[in-house]
Amino acid sequence: MPDLATRADELLLLELLNTTPVVDGSPQDLLGDGDEASAWVRDRGGTGSTAEVARLRRVRDRLQAVVRGVDPATVLAPLLADVHLRPEIGDAGLTWRLAVEDAERLAARVLVAWGQVQERMPGRLRPCANEECCLFLLDRSKPGTARWCSMKICGNRLKARRHYERARGGR
Repeated sequence: MPDLATRADELLLLELLNTTPVVDGSPQDLLGDGDEASAWVRDRGGTGSTAEVARLRRVRDRLQAVVRGVDPATVLAPLLADVHLRPEIGDAGLTWRLAVEDAERLAARVLVAWGQVQERMPGRLRPCANEECCLFLLDRSKPGTARWCSMKICGNRLKARRHYERARGGR
């Protein structure tokens, strides 16, 4: 497969997966209906149309299930039905371009990025190890042992909780 996904596409993939955070114990959906969802999409180069937001929500929900191991990757197949690669010849040689409608471009970029992350860095895209967190991480560390979406937040909380439990158990 041609290398289409850029670092920006990988970031877009992670940002899309992380649009369902838990804030103060309450689940949020940054792609819920409304102006906020459209603005989120436009800020990332999309049209912000209702159809595009709905498509991104479907892609996100299925990708989250796949990355969590709830669903097999084959659930993504229908989302790729209208995604095509078109070869282009330029001064630098052959390049590949996504041939999709504008309202489907962000979703297609995310799916291609996911595929290339799976190919180049298998197992490195995963859910945060904090069971109370709904976020995901892309582990770029050399040993591939990152467990938390954020060491400052989730990692610190879990380590502090374990320390507190050990300290209480020792009394």
